[in-house]
Amino acid sequence: MRSVFLTGLVLTLFLRLPLSVEGREEPDRIEAKAEALAALLEPIREQHGLPALAGAIVTPEGPVAVGAVGLRRSGNGPPVTINDRFHLGSCTKAMTATLLATFVEEGVISWQTTLAEALPEFARVMHPDYRSATIEQVLAHRAGFSGETAAPGLSLGAMRASRASLTRQRTDYLRRVLAEAPSSRPGTTYEYSNRGYIVAGAIAERLGRAPWEVLMRRRLFEPLGMSSSGFGPMASPGQVDQPWPHVVQNGRTVPIAPGPGADNPLLLGPAGTVHASLGDWARFVACHLRAGEEGPALLTPQTFATLHAKPAEGNYAFGWGFHERSWGDGTVLNHAGSNTMNYAVVWMAPNRRFAVLAATNQAGDAGPKACDEVSSALIELYRSTNSPDNPRRPRDGE
Repeated sequence: MRSVFLTGLVLTLFLRLPLSVEGREEPDRIEAKAEALAALLEPIREQHGLPALAGAIVTPEGPVAVGAVGLRRSGNGPPVTINDRFHLGSCTKAMTATLLATFVEEGVISWQTTLAEALPEFARVMHPDYRSATIEQVLAHRAGFSGETAAPGLSLGAMRASRASLTRQRTDYLRRVLAEAPSSRPGTTYEYSNRGYIVAGAIAERLGRAPWEVLMRRRLFEPLGMSSSGFGPMASPGQVDQPWPHVVQNGRTVPIAPGPGADNPLLLGPAGTVHASLGDWARFVACHLRAGEEGPALLTPQTFATLHAKPAEGNYAFGWGFHERSWGDGTVLNHAGSNTMNYAVVWMAPNRRFAVLAATNQAGDAGPKACDEVSSALIELYRSTNSPDNPRRPRDGE
């Protein structure tokens, strides 16, 4: 415990130091902070028997500390680095909602646009109850889409094996799910649904006249400098150039080689196939912390206010779950993601202007527990640096 305390003290001192000229840190300071954070992560990784574990602290300026420990592949490595990519799973959903928000700002749709208006080519096959569901309801899991990910008559295996373009696959997917009766009347019931976010991504494809993946790169990743971000398995086929996902079978940790079996079908992209280094993921989260007040902004403060507003009904909207936490001075935003082989989680406190990230390349029971412990440790660490003698930088107008 003493060594953990001293490590936390060292990292606290680093976090108190201002950034160097032009907001960029010197490589030796980055390395020192990574080593200090790694010392906090390693005991948690060992306790839960994970191949690798990573964490980050984020402010509106971006990642202020990133650490990673363990191995890309269990057994014989090599070690992970702070620049390695981790699978974000359903944490992708906030990115898909942000992508839709760029079209809202352009005026081509609104949050109240209905599925009938957004997808007129499906008018004849769309179940009548879906026609009045709004995009806002879709992104709040309140549009009536069921929790079943596979489409009627289309298994995950068949989706994974398809050789059609992703846009054509998603068109076929829409035709199948929209023809099925909703599991509840739109607007009445919360039901977490990957289907809804796949539909949202397909709407973006029609608005942007390009695949969802291309739009994500063009409208989010490139403007924010998220150069490591991509889709599907992290590592290249036949290589250990990035972390491999893992599962636990009969008490043994088993690595999954890169390939189609290392992720869900790419068709599911808008619901959860993004991978990124924690530094790049932090750049996306930092953009939300800036909330349009500084660049790169992507969206106006008014649009971010909508994305971050706790809904009148329920506790989920626009790819975020809403919770009340004293450490966040009120409402905090959260999401977790897993493709059953990786796990990631983000906690963002807009009122305190910081967030924490955690990720591992193994899910099951151990991954979520370890990431929760990492999140708690990083929250406490940041709170210790944000004491009254080190107040947050005021927002414009305060």
